Amino acid sequence: MEQQDSLLNAGGSLSDSTDKLSKYMSDLTDWAVAFAPKLGLAILILLVGFWLIKKISRVFDFSLKKAQMAPEVISFLSSLVNIALKITILLIAAGIIGFEMTSLVGIIAAVGFAVGMALQGSLGNFAAGIMVMVFKPYKVEDWVEIGEKFGKVESIQIFNTTIITPGMKTHIIPNGQVVEGVITNFSAKGHIRLELNVTMPYEESFPKVRQVILDALTNVEGVLQDPPPLVGIESYDSHSVIISIRPFIKPDDYWDVTFEVNSKIKEAFSRAGIKVAYSEGVELGPIGN
Repeated sequence: MEQQDSLLNAGGSLSDSTDKLSKYMSDLTDWAVAFAPKLGLAILILLVGFWLIKKISRVFDFSLKKAQMAPEVISFLSSLVNIALKITILLIAAGIIGFEMTSLVGIIAAVGFAVGMALQGSLGNFAAGIMVMVFKPYKVEDWVEIGEKFGKVESIQIFNTTIITPGMKTHIIPNGQVVEGVITNFSAKGHIRLELNVTMPYEESFPKVRQVILDALTNVEGVLQDPPPLVGIESYDSHSVIISIRPFIKPDDYWDVTFEVNSKIKEAFSRAGIKVAYSEGVELGPIGN
């Protein structure tokens, strides 16, 4: 009798296990039937989306190259756009499968906010660097003045600009400071104007002195004749007349031409017998034409 009860109990347990397994298999089948289309659609979106991203990236790269942007900027922006598009496709696919989009976006936003706060200054310099490279207020080899720092641009990086002064000092300027201040580009027009002064006594003839200076300027290599040099009376002091000399030169020739112009004018004054007034004492004299 006991054996019969045991057999009945065992048969009942086996029957229950079989029923549970059947139920699990049925639930799994129902879930697979319901989930398979979503999974298939998500995979299709990933495949098509990544294919489209490749096409978009190529067009984006071509546009940046056509805009003559720096290679390092093209590479960085292309990577940034590529990553952003892939994240978008992944989020769409995850939403189709059934992941909670708001939770995923919230996590990404929180991580982005934390990183942004930690790198606030660097991100500002990065954004400014992108502006510099896009709008190009200057380029490599230009002579510029940025924040009272004067020199030739050696490199333009994502976060800073490096300039070399005439005294061979290196200034590394954060791009955030570049876009916040005034930028003076001495190379943008292809030439700049020297601002030199000499003096002549009141009794000397200005037309004569002016011609002597202009003749001297024609003998200085690096002085441009178009636009022509300007020579005129700037002001008067107690001993002499202040004459402004304004020749135009290329920015790279600034110091060489400055020294040569001063040398040639002194030589021309000596040869023409033009005197200058000295500050010691005061001597009254006639005024020339």
